[in-house]
Amino acid sequence: MSRIPGWLLRHRITVEEYLGEGSKGPRYGPPQELRCFVDEQTRAVRSPGGEDVTSSSTAYAAPGTRVRPLSRVTLPSGRKTTVIAALDRDGGGLPTPDHVEIQLQ
Repeated sequence: MSRIPGWLLRHRITVEEYLGEGSKGPRYGPPQELRCFVDEQTRAVRSPGGEDVTSSSTAYAAPGTRVRPLSRVTLPSGRKTTVIAALDRDGGGLPTPDHVEIQLQ
């Protein structure tokens, strides 16, 4: 099993974990910095609820990274967005880099 090389994780994003809805709207945890590679490319993806949605960017992080859908993310550009889904990408022993794909609105 091959992990995504650390030297590829050139960007840093800030993730505020979605904690649920409160009386004043969504609640988020404290900001946490995450090393990743950010690709700002628009594409169609499917949300965990099965809807077709547009992803404006994708972050690739080390295996084992856990990010909940609806968490708030600040990209290196300063743009704020939310997590659509975080997907484990495991090559199953093939010579591909294992990583977590974080799809962002």
